[in-house]
Amino acid sequence: MNIRVGQGFDVHRLEDGKDFWLGGIKVPHTAGAIGHSDADVLIHSICDALLGATNLRDIGYHFADTDIAYKGIDSKILLKRTIDMVREKGYEIGNIDTVLCLQAPKIAPFISEMQQCLANVLEIEVDNISIKATTTEKLGFVGRKEGVSAYATVLVYKK
Repeated sequence: MNIRVGQGFDVHRLEDGKDFWLGGIKVPHTAGAIGHSDADVLIHSICDALLGATNLRDIGYHFADTDIAYKGIDSKILLKRTIDMVREKGYEIGNIDTVLCLQAPKIAPFISEMQQCLANVLEIEVDNISIKATTTEKLGFVGRKEGVSAYATVLVYKK
């Protein structure tokens, strides 16, 4: 069996009064991430991990932040396009493991909904998507609530 592993990382600045999209859902919070798209760091890190695992470059190559077509786009659309590219190369997802790094809000109440949303887009079982969250103990830009970051690791296999 041909298996591959990919890593992804993303970071976005937080700004008061903006919508906060994580894992394809709108999370209630006083601040939201700023970016060319909806700035969903969790989805962006998963896209990068999938693209890396299948040697398809990175999210910026396929969905450039200079392209007006992606201005304000729902990141679930980018994820769907990414998984389509991965499947065109003959790969399927084994599992996805992610970590969200943010000081606030607490993410635990939203994890199940994020998992279900991502599973629906990717057409995989919820049990194959792990979402964890951590703070940085008030250190750095995450600790100062200036930004949010996400890490993703994926395993894909050749069908």
